[in-house]
Amino acid sequence: MLRTEYIRPVHEILAGHAAERPERIAFVDDVRTITYADLAATTARLAGHLQGIGVERGDRVLLYLDNRVEVAESYLAVPRAGAVAVCVNPASPVAEVEHVLADSGARVVVTDAAHLGVVRELAVGADLLAVVVVADDEPGANAGAGPDGRGRADGEIRYADLLATPAAEDPRDCLDLDDTAWMLYTSGTTGRPKGVYLTQRGCLWVVAACWAPVGIGPDDVLLSPLPLFHSYALVLCVLGVAAVGASERILPRFSVDDVAQRLTGGPEGDVTVMPGVPTMFHYMVDRLDVLDAPGLRMCISAGAILAAAVNERFEKAFSVPLLDGYGITETSTMVTMNWPTGERVMGSCGLPIPGLTVRLVDPATQRDVLPGEEGEIWVQGPNVTPGYHHLPDATAAAIVDGWYRTGDLARRDEHGYLRISGRTKELIIRGGENIYPAEVEDALLALDTVADAAVVGVPHEHLGEVPVAFVVPRGPGALDHDSVLAGAGQRLSSFKVPARLVEVETIPRTGSGKILRFRLRDEMASLTNER
Repeated sequence: MLRTEYIRPVHEILAGHAAERPERIAFVDDVRTITYADLAATTARLAGHLQGIGVERGDRVLLYLDNRVEVAESYLAVPRAGAVAVCVNPASPVAEVEHVLADSGARVVVTDAAHLGVVRELAVGADLLAVVVVADDEPGANAGAGPDGRGRADGEIRYADLLATPAAEDPRDCLDLDDTAWMLYTSGTTGRPKGVYLTQRGCLWVVAACWAPVGIGPDDVLLSPLPLFHSYALVLCVLGVAAVGASERILPRFSVDDVAQRLTGGPEGDVTVMPGVPTMFHYMVDRLDVLDAPGLRMCISAGAILAAAVNERFEKAFSVPLLDGYGITETSTMVTMNWPTGERVMGSCGLPIPGLTVRLVDPATQRDVLPGEEGEIWVQGPNVTPGYHHLPDATAAAIVDGWYRTGDLARRDEHGYLRISGRTKELIIRGGENIYPAEVEDALLALDTVADAAVVGVPHEHLGEVPVAFVVPRGPGALDHDSVLAGAGQRLSSFKVPARLVEVETIPRTGSGKILRFRLRDEMASLTNER
């Protein structure tokens, strides 16, 4: 059921919780704990200070800092100033941060001590009003030290000082539900990252149509190891938590040991829900014998394809449902979801969420395909992005007559369940036969000796392309390549079996778990050149 009460401006949501549950913990990390009463007050104060600095309606504010309460707080405060919050991966190379800063035209940067040096370097050529610095252990850390260690650089302001000082202006709280409130950049797996416009209506519609109906409510405590710069985390772990009035512990990063420890509970109560990406659950089931989580009732996976073998192993080992869904930044995340009740099809990403229209279209003919046939996913609904920042041609190519063309390929069974098979640009054509990396990866991950896998196509003189698999062995010792290929051959047609295995320690992925295949192709090219 669509929970339309959650589709309202951020300031109204916060005011409601401040009145109804003022002492309920909203967000907590290892340094700060903030209640709903405080969240309503601090976001208003931060918005007022941004306005006082000179931030105008529609200006962009760049968030460039590690996972912490201040990220969630800023995501909510910036739109209250009538501005647009832009978030960049704190682990990005400097060149990518420079691109996001320049492309977004951000007027203010909110950063932490760990990234202040980069910001100072980039600020030299940027038209910034101010740099707001979150200290490592507010209050008390010397986040204001300048390049010479003797004081703040010009234009730098302590975040803690803004929280401690009344603002001269009330927050504008002026954005319409369909105005851009956030702008997140695509992961850049195939090209330069593009800024994606996201609105309050689009993001909160996903909360109303997916996260609230899936069962997340005001009594829940979420444990989030997700990177907050990602749209999945913004919509579920910030807006979803704030909209329903739940509590959340924000982890600085994912580690199996830390997650296992935190699942036992904390001052905010026992953890009831843990969102993650497939890689996280893969590592958990590989490295944990037991899961001591007395209150945990559900885990959620999105951001990348969850292999059926990983899903089944996780649920068998820990007796906790692991619900898989499919989403992308351009649809304010979720498109499909497996629900906690009713039928579930392992390896599928579920059914379209209520109110969303999903088509599978033959890219060549642009006609809808039949059940069981493969087609590109087209999406239409209130969660589809208004477009890309300063890229009208890219927007026009991606959104046609209201349909967003995802570039992702899937099959739908007779009951409507979707199974992602790959991307149109990832297709491997071996001697005229189509091979989708996801299918080969699923077959490899089903083997006991393989901990992780990724498949790319490499040129072949006679066949055009052949699949090569990069694999992470499970456990010590080298893999028996012949045995792995034979095991894959029991699940795949012969032409889909990899022509070669390459053992690696890790598979390169984005923060959402998507495989960075271009890096593997580069590595394959270097291996070939070394011969």
